[in-house]
Amino acid sequence: MGKHYAAIEGRIRAFIEEQPVFFTATAPLAGDGHVNLSPKGRKGTLVVIDEQTLAYLDFGGSGAETIAHLREEGNGRITLMWCAFAGPPKVLRVHGTGEAVFRDDPRWDEYIGLFADADGPAARAIVLVRARRISDACGFAVPYMDYREERTQHAEYFARKSDEEFAAYCEKKVGRSLDGLPALPLPLPPRTDVSEAH
Repeated sequence: MGKHYAAIEGRIRAFIEEQPVFFTATAPLAGDGHVNLSPKGRKGTLVVIDEQTLAYLDFGGSGAETIAHLREEGNGRITLMWCAFAGPPKVLRVHGTGEAVFRDDPRWDEYIGLFADADGPAARAIVLVRARRISDACGFAVPYMDYREERTQHAEYFARKSDEEFAAYCEKKVGRSLDGLPALPLPLPPRTDVSEAH
């Protein structure tokens, strides 16, 4: 039987921090819009800020559906999900509201420091998630799977691009969502923080 939790603390926080992958789900307000579900990985790209707030580092490399849905006026709905692929079975969800913090936001410098070595040249936003509902479920149908190692292709590919080249890449790929909503603000602001050298 699933349980609800008032805060991201103790074993709930430990479970989140131990998982090598999580999933994000968002949708536009329009009933006929595309629901988006994305896997997220790369060690160190998710942090628990406090008992009600998480943040993850958003990289280039695919579309920007999540950002578009979070930016849509009156929207901002997001769900994060983790599955236990090892150990006791569990599925954990955090339903909440999300906000994208972009490179030119005054808060960027404050938040980017939370990601230490996970930061990189393709970092385009930080997604803040404020929990409204924290719950788990049994996870009895989730299979056991072994974690081997991080993939390095994403970091290596974007490490070969200058910030100007990355901005040009974003111009071509992520101005609008599948449903035509504004996605990543363009032109992409340059990095001005001390983590730029990563």
